[in-house]
Amino acid sequence: MVRDLSGLPPYRRIAEQIIERIRAGQLSAGDRVPSVAEIMRDENVSRATAARVPGVLRAEGWADAIPGVGTIVRQPKQMTAGADRLQLLRSGGSGLRDNEQVEILKCEMQPATQEVADALGLEVGDQVAIRQRRYIDDKGVSVVSATWISAAVAEAAPEFLEAEPLPKMTFGLIEDRTGRRASRRRDTVSQKPAPDDIAPLLEVDAGTLTLVMANHYWDQNGEPTEYAVDYYGTGRQLSAEYDLG
Repeated sequence: MVRDLSGLPPYRRIAEQIIERIRAGQLSAGDRVPSVAEIMRDENVSRATAARVPGVLRAEGWADAIPGVGTIVRQPKQMTAGADRLQLLRSGGSGLRDNEQVEILKCEMQPATQEVADALGLEVGDQVAIRQRRYIDDKGVSVVSATWISAAVAEAAPEFLEAEPLPKMTFGLIEDRTGRRASRRRDTVSQKPAPDDIAPLLEVDAGTLTLVMANHYWDQNGEPTEYAVDYYGTGRQLSAEYDLG
């Protein structure tokens, strides 16, 4: 879907157009973004307007200033939350960022804790399926993620318990096998000490403070489909942008 950028200030519209080119692969990491002079010429805007565009790209993590060269495209290093992976998947991608790999650590049935039971609308001790992964990029461990689904959903989607990558990730698998589409989510971010079992996976000491995001998902009928908890690697950040009407 093509975004309507007509209501944005000129500098912001131009920046968004360049960002879309980066997302589409028309500009890759290391490529030079249009210079101020090129923006003035191609967009027929003033120097003051054109000069604001590179700043937007740098501030939002899409580019870096290289002395003597100009403003160069870089891959953003913000963290990818589960919801962002869903957006990547639905836009035709794999759900992974460039240069990112996933290791599958655990796929098994287990009794639901109070936390998981509450999130999935189950009773404590009910059987649930867990799938734990570790995502690694060129800066190291980005996130350790665990996803839980009910035994009923796992029965309909047995691939969830196989230690192989899911081509459409959990979101797509559940939708394909059950027709239940992830339609609503709630993300809760907190700072917590890394537990003893998570710390080695993050390559930090147990107790190190880390960002944690819990993701709740509901289908089109308002029923919970999955629950996930992500522990982020050190030096990582979360970023979100919203249109405010």
